[in-house]
Amino acid sequence: MLMKKSLQNLVFSFLILGLLLSACAPTPAPQPTPDINAALTQVVATLMAGGTQTAQILPASPTVQSTPAIQPTATLAIGVTPPALPGAFTSPLLNPLDTPHTYIKDTCQVLKAKWDPNNATPGTVLIPIMFHSISIGNLTNSNQISAKDFKLLMKDLHEMGFQAVDMQQAADFIYKNAKIPERSVLLIVDDRHYRQYFDTYFKPYYDQWGWKVVNSWISFPGTIQQVWDENAALEKEGWVDHQAHGVIHNITMNDNSSADFLKGELQGSIDSMQAHFNKTPIAIIWPGGDFGIKPVQAARQYGYQLGFTINPRGPIMFNWVPQIDALDPARPSYLAEGPAGDPLMTLPRYWDTDARSHLDNIRNIADAAIAYAQKNKATELAYYNTLCAPKYGDLPQP
Repeated sequence: MLMKKSLQNLVFSFLILGLLLSACAPTPAPQPTPDINAALTQVVATLMAGGTQTAQILPASPTVQSTPAIQPTATLAIGVTPPALPGAFTSPLLNPLDTPHTYIKDTCQVLKAKWDPNNATPGTVLIPIMFHSISIGNLTNSNQISAKDFKLLMKDLHEMGFQAVDMQQAADFIYKNAKIPERSVLLIVDDRHYRQYFDTYFKPYYDQWGWKVVNSWISFPGTIQQVWDENAALEKEGWVDHQAHGVIHNITMNDNSSADFLKGELQGSIDSMQAHFNKTPIAIIWPGGDFGIKPVQAARQYGYQLGFTINPRGPIMFNWVPQIDALDPARPSYLAEGPAGDPLMTLPRYWDTDARSHLDNIRNIADAAIAYAQKNKATELAYYNTLCAPKYGDLPQP
């Protein structure tokens, strides 16, 4: 018993001695903390060079391991600031007052749609062109284009690589960057026409190239039944895409219009086209090019996705619509779109009579947009992979 107690005392003494020696030992020199900013600088520099880099932060720090589907790739730590994004693409080929307006505010959403390899490639352009009357004789008003000039326009579009799309394709591209031809055109014929008009002027291009045409349709109740029936047949055949152009039409929609009048023009077009064409229009082509805050808001209320003016500001790209914020005294007939606050409901259109003169500029704008996108691709992907991927997911594989 006495021996057991002596052993316990001996063990206790050794423990006390160990603690005293530990307290007297010199304190190790502090280890330097890695420079996080220097590590980030190295990552971004490597990304811009097109390579890969792993940022080595403190081993004990939690990290987010992303697995991007598109090069360049990076493994970055939580809290690392993503690289600064470049400014929006602009072009000196636009009128100085016609500036690109965006309509999607979520940067991550834009980048995901932009760089998804299944979507339209950056720099894809859409040009809506407005047609009224095509004449084989003398021209009698400014809304007419000669049959000769019409054929030259269509020939130039085709030779420059443009392809026609319908309104649903245009909407999918504008909203989601869905894939369409890199150079796309939306052929929009205003007002009512007999079938012969479409068969004569547009059917040959559908037969040769598969080009559909949009008819912005006036749903006036007094329209001759033959015209209703012929256009219903065209809609059913699938190559003439009817969209709304009002009911009364000759009385335009603006901020002085009553709620009842707007309902009659907008909902009235929907009701009429559902009854005669078995379809619901998704676009309103503003009669006379007139619009305003109230008509735009009403069109949204009744379910329209797109609206078109008569203003030839420039081509449309994903999240990129040329518009003006205040009336230009040099072009007083083209209303300012900015105050309406909804670029998708006030989209530009070229006039058929001068569209050919803009085609080279449109191609040059598109080429510059492609080059600008490729120049900034690494930075935008680094931003997406750092900040957006945890919430929106990695970009798909090509």
